[in-house]
Amino acid sequence: MICITGTPGTGKSTVAEILKRRGRKIIHLNEYIDRESLFEEWDEERESLIVDEEKLKLHFLSLELSDVIVEGHLSHFLPCEKVIVLRAHPRELERRLRKKGYSEKKIKENVEAEALDVILIEALENCKEVHEIDTTSKLPEEIAEMIEDVIKGRASFPPGSIDWSEEVF
Repeated sequence: MICITGTPGTGKSTVAEILKRRGRKIIHLNEYIDRESLFEEWDEERESLIVDEEKLKLHFLSLELSDVIVEGHLSHFLPCEKVIVLRAHPRELERRLRKKGYSEKKIKENVEAEALDVILIEALENCKEVHEIDTTSKLPEEIAEMIEDVIKGRASFPPGSIDWSEEVF
């Protein structure tokens, strides 16, 4: 199982759809969580579902999945062979989230999480092989090709080269 994760707005779903058109099996984690009722409750203040990451991981361990890509901002909590963290410059991320209609509060929360490497750090704590791709100025097709190269072992994008903390804070 390969996981594509990242802050909302970094391009996960868009790239996953390209990979799906190329013949890859894709699980969109947010849709899966809803369908399988793997959430605890709705958090009104944060405008999001509360998911028990351990319960989610145990559920996926019980499935017999092979040659599948799981896309979602919580996918790095799953038992993944490789995790690809998509990143975007906080100003670009803000623009994308505003275009999607996110509230100002949600935009601020996600931009801060991106600047602080929250998902990258979680991925590094939970997964053995982590790759990091900056999507800021790349076309989705280019990112999909980079992911294919990681899956096939032709490329590596080790974490640690992206740092927006000083610029944002």
